[in-house]
Amino acid sequence: MSGPTDIHDYLADFDDIPGTRVYTAARARKGYHLNQFAMSLMKAENRDRFHAGEKAYLDEWPMTEDQKQAVLDRDYNRLLDLGGNIYFLSKVFASDGLSFVQAVSTMTGMSVEEYQAMMMAGGRSPEGVRSIKENSGKDKN
Repeated sequence: MSGPTDIHDYLADFDDIPGTRVYTAARARKGYHLNQFAMSLMKAENRDRFHAGEKAYLDEWPMTEDQKQAVLDRDYNRLLDLGGNIYFLSKVFASDGLSFVQAVSTMTGMSVEEYQAMMMAGGRSPEGVRSIKENSGKDKN
């Protein structure tokens, strides 16, 4: 059998994919309350309460302070690192009046137009850096 034989080694390999966060069971457990908060924003009354006092609303949820701060900062990449599921987090940016494309473009460092053009052209190229570990020792020039 090729590849890692230990489940932990196998799952750790997911963290070596540049620019990608694989939503694993460990991430789901870490982000459970964060994702429940995001889903609460499906109700208008909860969106109103959240926008009237974001920190107070977040303090009603047993989330970590890092998760709460990432919500307040609208740092979607950090929220993914902290266990957020992009489909649940979409409730946060939708409550701010952002489309999925607008929010995701901020996660790539591209303008909406650049992001749309990339996606219309087929998405990111599969060529280039395929491993964080393998690229870490290479010259970055």
